[in-house]
Amino acid sequence: MTSHQLSGVVMTHPKRLRAAERMAQAAPPGALRVVMDPDPTGTPSVLRTALAAWDSVEDGATHQLVVQDDMLLSESFFERVRLAIDAMPDAALALFALWDSRNGAAIRFGAMAGARWVGAVNEYFPCVAIVLPRAVAEGFVHYGRQRLNAWPDDILMHRYLTENGVPRYVSVPNLAEHEDRGSISGNAFRGPRRSVCFLPDDRPGHEGNRLTGLTVLPFFKYGIARCAVRVPGPGPERWLHMDSEQYLRGLGLPGSLLTPPGPEADAPDVRGTWLTALAMGHEAARRGLGTAEGPPERPEVYAEAMATIGPGGISNTSTEERIAERREALADVARRALAAGREAADRPSAGRSRRRSGLTVRGGATPVGEHLVRRLTDLTENGVPDAVLDLTGLRGPAAGGTLTVRPLDAPRAYTLTVGELYGPGCSRDTPIGRMVWDALRSQPVVVQGDPEAEVFPVYVDDLADAVAAVLRTRPAAHALTVADEKPTTVGALARAVHAAVRPVPVRTGSSEPGLPAPRPDLADGPRPPAWAPATEQAKGLHAFAQWLAYEGTLLTTL
Repeated sequence: MTSHQLSGVVMTHPKRLRAAERMAQAAPPGALRVVMDPDPTGTPSVLRTALAAWDSVEDGATHQLVVQDDMLLSESFFERVRLAIDAMPDAALALFALWDSRNGAAIRFGAMAGARWVGAVNEYFPCVAIVLPRAVAEGFVHYGRQRLNAWPDDILMHRYLTENGVPRYVSVPNLAEHEDRGSISGNAFRGPRRSVCFLPDDRPGHEGNRLTGLTVLPFFKYGIARCAVRVPGPGPERWLHMDSEQYLRGLGLPGSLLTPPGPEADAPDVRGTWLTALAMGHEAARRGLGTAEGPPERPEVYAEAMATIGPGGISNTSTEERIAERREALADVARRALAAGREAADRPSAGRSRRRSGLTVRGGATPVGEHLVRRLTDLTENGVPDAVLDLTGLRGPAAGGTLTVRPLDAPRAYTLTVGELYGPGCSRDTPIGRMVWDALRSQPVVVQGDPEAEVFPVYVDDLADAVAAVLRTRPAAHALTVADEKPTTVGALARAVHAAVRPVPVRTGSSEPGLPAPRPDLADGPRPPAWAPATEQAKGLHAFAQWLAYEGTLLTTL
């Protein structure tokens, strides 16, 4: 007999009341009640309805289950939930994660290891199907009501649970699937939003089998293979965000292995799937998680989790039909890449250190400094020449300024004047950061000052590449400019944020300048030899947005 009592609700809006009622009727008697948006004619807000749902715990219940009305529940849903509550009574339990998310990457590692639950990672905490202990649910109601216009419920939930030290786990496989009946909260632009791994007939049991402590999370999202990598050492938990190709090169993997074999090697979905699964296979072997064939128990969970890598990565630009057409081919790519990653990790050369002592950094103990230094040390197999890098001149509201780099075998330092820096590690208090920050929170992007004023955005990775180019080429000029020779405008930048981050309105603000005054030195100054910006603006803005949402929020007061 369990000492825990579960209370459950379906949260909904009048537009989808029938769907919520059908879900409640299909559940065991009394397991689910319907909770409506308390202000259905107001501005759409998932958080407003979620707070009403969390505030409706039944008398005597120890835990509250909240499910959104567009979810499909597994056959063992309620049995697994109750077993999990008994095994982890103090934890927050997410029962769904998207196929392109970091939590989805954690679930894939869990599937390799035969785990039933994985520790949630640095991301929003999925709230479409979730269980909280009663006291945690009541605390979130108070927390959320003070922040109604701050962030969506899932990012607030992540922040709340993290601040209060609540253990967080996500189910392997997921216990719920998203049915995509349209998005009231404005997420339809993201395309199909499916589970990383949903098996409707999954059997209950072994709910105490958990995997935690992951430090490398490869994921394929918005057509880009990325890695979140935990920063080692003391201090608050923080993660670097980098391209998977950079991460793999930094491990010492040869360039030939980073290219998928076969006639579709250049297809973006094949390449993204290959790099993601390659990194997963390498990390799984390093940690001793499972085998190339998958765990002996529940191999179908492993197979399904790996088969969604490719579909998740192309979901923002693909129809359901296109995803179905590509699923099996991409699943085969993932299987081959996982095996190749494991094999590469077993080679003696794969154990070489990624770190070196020849780069001395001043002012690098900041998020942007950590990203720049990691990029520099991962650029080539042999590292970069011994040098002193001074980043203190980058600080300031524009996130531009200057940096200096002096090779230890040279008498003079190089000074690099930098445009408006943006990307992982950069502040939301910069002009570009404010645009991205507002779009993330579904607020209009405001163009301050002259919309036609020129601006020179510089992505973090491109700045690191410029420093590396200087160290390689040793140019005659010691005063250099790091900026694209073709600037954009403030208005065009705002429209780019609208397209890359979230399709919110773009508005004109006051006449006060929002970005620094025009800088002729950026337009005319000499660039580092053999260097040009390589990051597409849309890709860079999206990466910046992801870092701000999952890491930048932890550096601010909401």
